[in-house]
Amino acid sequence: MAKKGKYVYEWPRPMVTVDAVVFCRQASFRGPDKGKTKVLLIQRGKEPFKGMWALPGGFVEMDEELEDAAARELAEETGLKGVRLEQMHTFGTVGRDPRGRQISVVFTGMITVKSKRPKVKGRDDAAKAKWFDLRKLPRELAFDHSEIIRFAAKKLKEKK
Repeated sequence: MAKKGKYVYEWPRPMVTVDAVVFCRQASFRGPDKGKTKVLLIQRGKEPFKGMWALPGGFVEMDEELEDAAARELAEETGLKGVRLEQMHTFGTVGRDPRGRQISVVFTGMITVKSKRPKVKGRDDAAKAKWFDLRKLPRELAFDHSEIIRFAAKKLKEKK
């Protein structure tokens, strides 16, 4: 395990985070959500963007694999476990995070249910967690998460 102060460099370096775009689709032939794709968002409980909706995610630990970090953050912030996550894309536009230079490796997952979506609850640094209709997202999301969701939705549509 890395020790504090062990890694000191003369040059600035970026932060690395992971985000999880988890979709849910109802497979049954009944119910108001039949055929609709939902996406899981958390309401941020801390700055930056406190109170805004965002994708579950966070910082990668020094001794952690990227996929493990995405699964851990998803579970910590929403309680959702066991979702098969696949690495989708890396986002690193300068200025995407007000805390500094940040690069995010984004993972996607799909849950297909016969009736109800899995229950989620805001935990850790997420005030709330909620499933949103992909076509009825909050007007403004934290960071560049609107762009990330559009990208992931396009990839999902291409897989059909």
